[in-house]
Amino acid sequence: MSRKRVAVLISGRGSNMAALIEAARAADYPAEIVLVISNIPGAGGLATAEANGIAAVTVDQKPFGRDREAFERAVQAHLVEHRIDIVCLAGFMRILTPWLVGQWEWRMINIHPSLLPAYKGLDTHARAIADGVTKHGATVHFVTAELDAGDVILQGEVDVVPGDTPETLAARVLKVEHEIYPQALRMIATEYKLI
Repeated sequence: MSRKRVAVLISGRGSNMAALIEAARAADYPAEIVLVISNIPGAGGLATAEANGIAAVTVDQKPFGRDREAFERAVQAHLVEHRIDIVCLAGFMRILTPWLVGQWEWRMINIHPSLLPAYKGLDTHARAIADGVTKHGATVHFVTAELDAGDVILQGEVDVVPGDTPETLAARVLKVEHEIYPQALRMIATEYKLI
């Protein structure tokens, strides 16, 4: 079996990245995590990647200022160098330009903490509680130039219960994220549309 080469882009502790790394240990998993890139120096997930023998790179966003595409071209250089097939965004806290998204059409996926199309963007758990919804969850979707608007690959649901806070709801949603992201990557690595 030829395994797809995957890069994970992070900005923090990388718990979803760790779930992908764990899933990829299975002999029958169709993808391998070969590169982790952080836009934040010292992000916790970098140490996790290194501890698992995965190349860990920082492309600090600060020196690029407002030139988002220049930052993305630096990221792209690492993706090309490592012969990446699929890019997974896992808590990567940057809005990407159409340029980078266009390089990875149908080959870049993201995990988002809501049942899209509901609650695009930030503060999803607080917004769900404020709206009084009874169901919330997480979505894995293809990345497009429009924020959190790409085709849905997989979703997982949790109940919103009386007394929930954004923190308690986030903890339950995170467990779902750790389940569905590896499943979605398996689907994409097996069936995706290679250009």
